[in-house]
Amino acid sequence: MLIKPKIFESFTEISAGQSTRIGGVSQSNYTSLNLGKSVGDNLDHVEKNREIFFGKIGFSKENVVFSHQIHGSEILLVNQPGNYTGFDAQITNSKGICLAVSIADCTPILIYDSKNKALAAIHAGWKGTVNEIVSKTLLALETNFETKSEHCYAFIGACISKQNFEVGDEVADKFSPEFKNYNKTKNKYFVDLKAANKAQLLYFGIPNNQIEVSEYCTVANNALFFSHRKEKGITGRMMAAIGLKV
Repeated sequence: MLIKPKIFESFTEISAGQSTRIGGVSQSNYTSLNLGKSVGDNLDHVEKNREIFFGKIGFSKENVVFSHQIHGSEILLVNQPGNYTGFDAQITNSKGICLAVSIADCTPILIYDSKNKALAAIHAGWKGTVNEIVSKTLLALETNFETKSEHCYAFIGACISKQNFEVGDEVADKFSPEFKNYNKTKNKYFVDLKAANKAQLLYFGIPNNQIEVSEYCTVANNALFFSHRKEKGITGRMMAAIGLKV
């Protein structure tokens, strides 16, 4: 199964989507569309799964940008596909290149600048969110491609929801009050990553009606998505991807 963002439907020049865990060849804890190579799955299965997923997006896996993500806020300006390290966001205006980020509870954000034909794919866990990786990526789009907020459309994909993202005080303290709730029964805070990342899109000036937020939670909808937290780290990875067609 492939989640196709509705927010991008009118832009035939791009293709975008987020994978689920359904429709691949992996087995056991990685059933079935695991796209991650560093989780212990059979690598032949992962390659086949990537072929399946990116084929549905409309790209060959040889034209995809992969990065080993480090929960940082570094942004890769992409001119050619390949494997990189240390970047949690990617931007490009090159045709025929597909940007991809890996997730299994963290928040994927895809952005399209419809005037300048520029793209971004972002991986935002709680550290990336606190370090404002979305805001930094939007500024990078502005610097490199003259992106303006009114021309941007964004998709916030399936990730862990505020109902399930239980955190300790050391994490909760890093978030503003509007993005966390205190549960007296559990004596824990719960953080809303979707809202925190959407706020950065809105702060840049992207109109609310140009932002789509997935209703899915990777924990609550674990039959449909891999969840690092729900499955205690022994699970696969999804990807969110976006690219300009040739």
